[in-house]
Amino acid sequence: MKPIKNTCRTCGTQYPAEASIPDLCPICSDDRQYFTDEGQIWTNTTEIITHHKVSITELTPSLYALQVVPLFALGQRALLVLSPGGNILWDCIPLLNQEIIDFIRLKGGLKAIAFSHPHFYSNVNQWAETFDCPVYINHADEQWMFNKGSMIRFWEGLEQSLWDGISIINTGGHFPDSSVLRVPAFSKAGALLTGDSIYVAKSKKHLAFMYSYPNFIPLPAKELAEVLRRVEKIDFDTIYGGFEWQNLKDIAKTVFNSSVARYNVPGTTLNLSAV
Repeated sequence: MKPIKNTCRTCGTQYPAEASIPDLCPICSDDRQYFTDEGQIWTNTTEIITHHKVSITELTPSLYALQVVPLFALGQRALLVLSPGGNILWDCIPLLNQEIIDFIRLKGGLKAIAFSHPHFYSNVNQWAETFDCPVYINHADEQWMFNKGSMIRFWEGLEQSLWDGISIINTGGHFPDSSVLRVPAFSKAGALLTGDSIYVAKSKKHLAFMYSYPNFIPLPAKELAEVLRRVEKIDFDTIYGGFEWQNLKDIAKTVFNSSVARYNVPGTTLNLSAV
């Protein structure tokens, strides 16, 4: 019997193999996502492993980027955080092979997986079952988790503390549950792993906060102001985003402040004079 094609090739989301596969991926049908010109195409783990592998990049001695190559689906990276109290995988990629399993186990395995937002859920249940660890997702986006495995833990509120001073912080914006992972040990003021919750421009001179990045749909002004207020309260100077160019070291809070000024949104404590 051929493996069931249950993974969306556009976004990499894996649906339950035992359930009826939807005609169209709900993630890609949403205004925040898209279908390619080829329309809906389904694939599966076997095909992905056959044609792709995982690239491992050391960003710091305690932080590694994992990315599917050649690029597949959204092309995001997952970030492996090494910490004394236990390792954390931030966001996910839709490929898990023996090479990456061996690498992570060599580094001490995983104590938890946590997410920035639903676009990066991919094949999270396979990761969680392999490493026998819980998955932290903000409850506000429970509706987008179509494959609720036994390891999924929906957390509530604006912050979920983990260990070693690490915490998941709900910023909102792109999705109601859009979150960042704050790791204080990674820089002087603390580093944020942001996925798409905070989007680092390729110039590295601007941070974007949007409803849809690929479709260029802005957030309503009221929601944008709330996101900026939440991020303003966080101590950080470094950002590692969801894509390979999004490493912004030491000056991230300064870039945030100048970005807020460009948005010119009333209601924050920052100087919002237009630039």
